Amino acid sequence: MQIIRKTDGTLVTDLADGSIATIGVYDGLHLGHQKLLDRVLSEARKASLPSLVMSFEPTPQEFFSPQNPPPRLMRFGEKCQALDEYGIDIYYCASFDADMRGLTAEAFIQEVLLDSLNVRKLIVGESFHYGLNRSGNIEHLKKAAKKLDFEVVRIPAVTYEGETVSSTAVRHALSSGDLQRAAALLGRPYRMSGKVVHGKHLGRKLGFPTANVNPDRLQVAFMGIFAAQVFGLGPDALDGVASLGTRPTVNGTKPLLEVHIFDFDEDIYGQDIQVDFIEKLRDEEKFDDLDALIVQMQKDATQAREILARLE
Repeated sequence: MQIIRKTDGTLVTDLADGSIATIGVYDGLHLGHQKLLDRVLSEARKASLPSLVMSFEPTPQEFFSPQNPPPRLMRFGEKCQALDEYGIDIYYCASFDADMRGLTAEAFIQEVLLDSLNVRKLIVGESFHYGLNRSGNIEHLKKAAKKLDFEVVRIPAVTYEGETVSSTAVRHALSSGDLQRAAALLGRPYRMSGKVVHGKHLGRKLGFPTANVNPDRLQVAFMGIFAAQVFGLGPDALDGVASLGTRPTVNGTKPLLEVHIFDFDEDIYGQDIQVDFIEKLRDEEKFDDLDALIVQMQKDATQAREILARLE
């Protein structure tokens, strides 16, 4: 997959023949996103044109509310990997800045859709808006498309148990501890990934060595202790228990993902791992001392093993 970040108003790459594109934040790549991407790939194959996803860094929500944006489900690198695995040809990640914000709906169509992406067909969801103050909507887009010789395809929303599948719905499921619902909305368990970094090595001293990963986002969508599976260290998933939080017992302040992998003792610093959150065990809490923490960690590990054994 080709990743392009430039936003100078020229074609993002060799798109002289056009592109089949979709535009959105695409945070989490949930079932609704997947329906859109499936249509993009299908239309691209039929037209023998590149499939293209356009998104933004920072996200529009982060631009408008930098102090309190919605927690990201995916970092930039995680989104790139997911789109690549999905089979997208081009990921065009534009800067969402004052210039992008200031584009009128008409200018957005001309400068972005036509001049930069040379869109032949645009696949969008029901709630798609664009341009200054979100003034552009589906009907405006379809009228412009007729005049400017491109097509617009609107994809109906996906629902699950009466709820529209959305990134917001996934965040709500995660924050309420309902990982099963989050997995249903995503079509897979919620995952975080990153490089294993050095910590304070306290876990090893306590008898529970952990692989530590920096969540690397402004806010995390949820915290707690979880039964988890780790990928990237061999052909099979490795079972473990994960802690995502600030570690109040040792006076931590920044969220950190720590995973104790069962029956595993290898040096994996610097390696990339993926952590799937299977079931929440409990909220993070502050213990009176490390001995009390060790007792609880033993209980967590036992419970996580029992949960993960049911997946076999």
